[in-house]
Amino acid sequence: MNYDKIVICLDMAGCPNRCKHCWVGHWPNGKLTEVDLRYVADQFRPYTACLIVDDWYREPDYRDNYREMWELCQELSDEHEEHYELASFWRLVRDESYADWLVERGVKKVQLTLFGGREKTDYYVGRRGAYDEILKSIDILLEHKMVPRIQFFVNQDTVVELPKVEKLIDELRLEERCRALGEEFVFFMHQGGCDGENEQFYDIWITPKDIKQLPKRMVDWTLKHFEASNLDEVFGRTEEELYHELALDISTRDLAEKEPVFFVDQYLNVYPNRSTPRDYWCLGNLKTDGIETILKNYAENKSPAQQARLTVPICEMVKKVGNPKSQRLFTKGDYVDYVLNQYCKKK
Repeated sequence: MNYDKIVICLDMAGCPNRCKHCWVGHWPNGKLTEVDLRYVADQFRPYTACLIVDDWYREPDYRDNYREMWELCQELSDEHEEHYELASFWRLVRDESYADWLVERGVKKVQLTLFGGREKTDYYVGRRGAYDEILKSIDILLEHKMVPRIQFFVNQDTVVELPKVEKLIDELRLEERCRALGEEFVFFMHQGGCDGENEQFYDIWITPKDIKQLPKRMVDWTLKHFEASNLDEVFGRTEEELYHELALDISTRDLAEKEPVFFVDQYLNVYPNRSTPRDYWCLGNLKTDGIETILKNYAENKSPAQQARLTVPICEMVKKVGNPKSQRLFTKGDYVDYVLNQYCKKK
């Protein structure tokens, strides 16, 4: 059981937010220690020539000792990657040295998420004051010659907020200010995945009629960001179309890969992905089951979700949990993931 590369991410500290769209769901914040991080890395190291260690899974740099944690992850990783283009806007407005530290790490862009104006953004982030912090973060980033990349999650509740965000972009002169730094302003919208908390918005998932409400300039920005020729490539097709297509699909799939990504929660349970830490994905616990059992379970598709995908044709899952009349839009990959998770829940 040797792998070309293994990526492990741990729930060391969690996140200050409780975003309504969060793909991993709302978990209590983790309280793992540096000793735990070293222990987990040591468990996986013998099974790969290239180990990558991340100490976060929702908002990066949330721990007060984020500098030390970054250096420790670099020490424990066989590849030293650049700092991701995600950062803690919670920390940006509270820690005057954080922006300088990001610049030192080579960060040039930071992604921020809006859901509309102040009321909607605070609601969807799950924390009062989030909208004002995001606006303050935009100024801090630009002052430090980093540019903001604005993400917007669209559903039938937030789509009407898009004109407010377009107006805000103009008021803040983001195109002009980014251009002055030699960078293009980036904005994009999508509906997000259908895992975690975002699943609760299934009833107000975006449909073809909602697409018509999207402002043209925001559509153009989105297509450019995704290098897409049309919005079907971004938002996908209706569930009705996907249902009838996949209802004929008898395929199964082995989900074990040569370069796996494992998520380790605060209890040291291990999951074979970064986005769905649910019981039906659990491979075991490092302390009680041991690394050999966990990797054997992974390779043999022993978690209930892996086992279902390996043994149950996708057509059977779709017929059991899908909606043949739904006009909700999904990309095909997201819909397959959604169907698999719903099927596992209902077994």
